[in-house]
Amino acid sequence: MGIGDLFAYEATTDGITVRVQPRFAEDQSDASHGHWVWYYHIRIENDSGAPVQLVDRYWIITDGEGKRRDVMGEGVVGEQPLIAHGASFDYVSGCPLTTPMGNMRGSYGMIDSGGRRLEVAIPSFDLISPDSKRAAN
Repeated sequence: MGIGDLFAYEATTDGITVRVQPRFAEDQSDASHGHWVWYYHIRIENDSGAPVQLVDRYWIITDGEGKRRDVMGEGVVGEQPLIAHGASFDYVSGCPLTTPMGNMRGSYGMIDSGGRRLEVAIPSFDLISPDSKRAAN
């Protein structure tokens, strides 16, 4: 099993690869109250040739009705990790929506060892619940 089998989405910017695997959180969701939740596992791999520090994030979250929400903040999951060349950083987070499907995309702001700021793409990925699949049939 290769790394591509573990992560459904990926994007590479300046030698930094961001991989994403979303998963519907059935245990946190309640369709009868219009509440759907997904977990997403992110792996950031640094093959840029130098260490980088993730300093901030920018997410564009779009629900199934096309409503967009922009989310910005420092670091990820309370950290601003320094990722050495050849190393990776993994984390898991979540996203609630009021529709049974949606989409996320965005970017990480990183600083390289020379102090240069990089905008590293987070690939667009779909959030699809079993409810949205039933509604499509």
